[in-house]
Amino acid sequence: MADPVAATCEQLVKAVNAMMDAETSQIYRLEALKFCEEFKETSSYCVTCGLRLADKAQPAVVRHFGLQILEHVIKFRWNDMPQQEKVQLKECAMQLLANGTHSILEEVSHIKDVLSRIIVEMIKREWPQHWPDMLKEMEALTSQGEAQTELVMLILLRLAEDVITFQTLPTQRRRDIQQTLTQNMESMFRFMMAILQVNVEDYRKLVTSDIYIFFHSQARAHCRVAVATLNTLAGYIDWVSLVHITYGNCHLLEMLCLLLSEPELQLEAAECLLIAISRKGKLEDRKPFMLLYDDVAIHYILSAAQSADGLVVERSYNFLKRLCQVLCALGGQLCSLVGSDVEVEAPANLSKYLEALLAFTKHSSQFLKSSTLATWAALFRHETLSKDAVVMEMAIKYLRASVTNLVKAGFPSRDDNPSCVYSRVDFDSDEDFNSFFNSFRAQQGEVVRSACRIVPLEAFQIAAEWLQYQITSPIDTGDTTSKSAEGLCSLLSPSVVQWDAMTVFMECMVTQIFRNMEEEKLPIDQGMELLQAVLNYDTKDPLIFSCVLSNISALFPFVTRRPQFLPQVLYKVPRTRAVKNVRRHACSHHQNPCFEMFYNHVKKMFSGDSGMTHLEKCSLMEALVHISNQFKDFAKQKAFLDELMASVVADWTSDEMKRVLWDPAMFLSFIGADQVVPDLSTDPDPAGLNRGRISFCLYAMLAVVKKSRWPADVEEAKAGGFVVGYTPTGAPIYRNPCTDQFLILLPNLLALMRTHNSLFLPENMARLSETFSRAHEVMDAEKNVVLGLSQPLLDIYDSPVYRTSLERMQGFVVTLYDNCFHVLGNAGPSLQQDFYTIEKLAEEITGSAFSSLDHVPDYRLRPMIHILYLQLVLSCPQEHYNSLLCPLLGPLFAYMLQRLNSKWQVINQRTSNNQVTEEMLEEQLVRLLTREVLDLLVCYFCFFILIRVSSCVLKCALIDEDMMMDQVQTASPAQHTEELTELGKCLMKHENIYMNLLTLSFTSLSWKDTTNCRRTASIICWTLLQQVVGGNLLPEAVTWFYTSVLRALQVHGQHEVCNLTLCQLAMLIYDNLRPRYTELRAVMAQIPNISVEALDLYDHRLMDPNAQKVGPKKRKDHFKKLIAGTVGKALCQQFRKEVHIRNLPSLFKKPKQEKDVTDTEAGGLEALFSPENNTL
Repeated sequence: MADPVAATCEQLVKAVNAMMDAETSQIYRLEALKFCEEFKETSSYCVTCGLRLADKAQPAVVRHFGLQILEHVIKFRWNDMPQQEKVQLKECAMQLLANGTHSILEEVSHIKDVLSRIIVEMIKREWPQHWPDMLKEMEALTSQGEAQTELVMLILLRLAEDVITFQTLPTQRRRDIQQTLTQNMESMFRFMMAILQVNVEDYRKLVTSDIYIFFHSQARAHCRVAVATLNTLAGYIDWVSLVHITYGNCHLLEMLCLLLSEPELQLEAAECLLIAISRKGKLEDRKPFMLLYDDVAIHYILSAAQSADGLVVERSYNFLKRLCQVLCALGGQLCSLVGSDVEVEAPANLSKYLEALLAFTKHSSQFLKSSTLATWAALFRHETLSKDAVVMEMAIKYLRASVTNLVKAGFPSRDDNPSCVYSRVDFDSDEDFNSFFNSFRAQQGEVVRSACRIVPLEAFQIAAEWLQYQITSPIDTGDTTSKSAEGLCSLLSPSVVQWDAMTVFMECMVTQIFRNMEEEKLPIDQGMELLQAVLNYDTKDPLIFSCVLSNISALFPFVTRRPQFLPQVLYKVPRTRAVKNVRRHACSHHQNPCFEMFYNHVKKMFSGDSGMTHLEKCSLMEALVHISNQFKDFAKQKAFLDELMASVVADWTSDEMKRVLWDPAMFLSFIGADQVVPDLSTDPDPAGLNRGRISFCLYAMLAVVKKSRWPADVEEAKAGGFVVGYTPTGAPIYRNPCTDQFLILLPNLLALMRTHNSLFLPENMARLSETFSRAHEVMDAEKNVVLGLSQPLLDIYDSPVYRTSLERMQGFVVTLYDNCFHVLGNAGPSLQQDFYTIEKLAEEITGSAFSSLDHVPDYRLRPMIHILYLQLVLSCPQEHYNSLLCPLLGPLFAYMLQRLNSKWQVINQRTSNNQVTEEMLEEQLVRLLTREVLDLLVCYFCFFILIRVSSCVLKCALIDEDMMMDQVQTASPAQHTEELTELGKCLMKHENIYMNLLTLSFTSLSWKDTTNCRRTASIICWTLLQQVVGGNLLPEAVTWFYTSVLRALQVHGQHEVCNLTLCQLAMLIYDNLRPRYTELRAVMAQIPNISVEALDLYDHRLMDPNAQKVGPKKRKDHFKKLIAGTVGKALCQQFRKEVHIRNLPSLFKKPKQEKDVTDTEAGGLEALFSPENNTL
């Protein structure tokens, strides 16, 4: 027998070497691989050959393959092996552990890994029932040397990962092993801690001895064992009882703190410490963690942080990150325990702890700074700790640190800040850093606001000092001046980043002091001094001037206490984003003289050559309209709006504009899209002025429609002449001062929408010049958003504007299209009855928004749905559903069903995985459009279910699938009528609309979009179908609905959440419709590998009222097994060989027999409490 084994081993060695040889041809390598795989699957010499190849005299690659053979035998043949062979293989494996490896420093890691896997695979199959002494054997192995001790640690770690973390074995085996581990955990922890302590002590003795140079290898061996032990402890600390972690007055945590001073062990020790301190559980059990606030622990943590700082080496930097997380986790335990029922006081060393946390907050690494934010926020919001003098003092220090931290610095591509070197470790590019810092600054703002709440005056003082410093400092453009103008700052100029950071701080501070300080304690005089200083500050740099305006806006609440300064502020703040905040404050403190003065000033600016953009003019108009609402007088507001919008109405309704807006060819010529424009041309662009005219008119319309309102108080509205009648229910009917203007502007607005859609017709696309041939394509920034790519940074040398003629044209077209829908969509809630009673409104909207839709691309349809239709539906009164919404929604859903279905058919037929960007973009746009349509359907039909049920159904997949199925099982069609909105009930009366919605919903289940599938299956499909369950559905329709769900399981069943919701939907349909439609059984009979007997049993229980009933969970499991043949598998799972681990006789109590006590004849509630029942 030795000869064939030896020959086979020789062939295997040749095959392995051929596979691993870089010079081997691909064909020969595949042949060698095939030979090895066939040997593992079919040969009877596997164990013998595997043991021979695993001999330590063989090369590592051959040994690894030999051990893989043994692992394969255990995983796939163990159930068929005789008991004697199992015992023999186990003994051989233990011999390999004892004698089959080189020394700990010589042995390669992949050999150790596969050896540990072999032992763990046997443990998973035989322990504890058939291998009760496993732990003792492992403990005995550790006495044979460092190599064996390390292997034992690897085995224990992998066992915990497979059983607890990854749960890669059947439930009963997992339960048996986990419970046995739990029973032995005390001795296991003592064993691991003893191993750790012995090896650490031996390591320290050798390292500190004078003869270390002679025992260097031995010291490294002890260190390697200590590292393996720490890693194993980390795998157990996460889930064992807290009693084991805090045993012996937190001896384990104390040991871990001491190890923070050992450079070779500190990272692993910090990992263990972090896992331990991050544990949740009963507050009483976590109370011992407060011992880490003692002098010794805090000292070691601080010392470790100081020794590792300043070294931008990967291991040292990673250790700093872990140590920072340890401090933050410790702060989390402090916030949970202090002020709770366990009566924990603030520790005496709280100031030392906070100083350590502050040191990380001041660190050069932006990542470390960001890691501390959540802890600071928790401390500053804590009901008890926030009042502690130490925390209040630290809040001041934190605010001073924020002066530096809010400054945007540390780009990886630059070297102008100490943070840059750390950023090169943490971020791949400037875009990554920019994205991180934007989020980081937003979080900082929250923490700054929290700190300002507890120390408001000190926060004001810090902000005042910072603002005064910025005002008195000369402008520093740095080495990145703007390309657009000589001597101006860029976005990353030192002065700009400082002003920008200070502005964020100022905005956070002012809101909090006015919200949290008593009126008489507010620093009004000092605030007015600051405001006066900002008003007097003059700069020509646009970026800094923008920050100045933001500061004026932030300080504006002080003006409300000194109204005499309002004129000066209004003159200083004529435009840009500051107007939004000024108008908000001015509305509640409106004074007519100031309004008149401001209005006159704006009119002068409009009439003169002020250099204002159209958007800035519209911002001012919006502010004026908003403030004018305070007149609370219909006639006065209407007269003001007539005057304000006179020029817009005249321009928009002029004969010239009408010709342009109604004729696509003239429109293209008017905006210059048919002209060739050199990018570097400096000539005046008359077409640009024309585009500006159209944009200004639309922006002005939008400003008036959005902001013109009647008083919120009904009595004030009646007195002001806004109420024109009452509905049958007694609700007032209002009129809007801007109604007459809107009705005049509406015809040309609808014409523009129609013209815009027709621009995609072939004849109009042909009219585009070479310069603007791509004017209708998706802009690059929008592509990145759709594809989920990071946005490229703005050019640091220039302001964020469209640079090329093409980009300017693309921006104009996109904004124009969106604004048309915004104006029309806002008209509903703004004008209400006056809008919905417009004659033939539905026809007008359909004739404009729906024209030429076959040529309009997907990315242009999305705003029509989520801007126009959504707003119209949400604001439409019920009495206009039939006259307006049904004529609008019917064609929409019919068209979208046809369009989306054809699009998804193309996508589903694609087999290439190497999609080019354009195909990926097209697919993602279809996916987003689909979600828009189905979200709209949810809004229309399932408003109540969306609020009440979806949060349950969609979250249950992550919590308890049994609970979710139980809820669905108990739901009958009669219980769901309230799920439909009134609009849903109205649309149900139109059979064509309703059937289109059903078809769309069930068809969409099979489209390649898991998010859509899950949401549609859990919310929409049954909500719609249950309305007609009691009617006379055609058998073909019932069959189609059911097969649509099964088809979706084939496509999406590999995803757990989709599988759950689709199985639930299939069960609902089958249970409700099977009694009347025998065709469903025929469908079930076609499912691959279905058990006819199991199907008969399910049908019997479903339709026979006298049949024995079972619990909901058992019914659900039964049904899932019936349809299991339809569930699709991921490609990576389709050819995977299944591992079968048999259950062993349970060592613990038998699982309870599932029985529905309310349904069984002898086990009902009456029998349970009858005198004859002696089971209690």
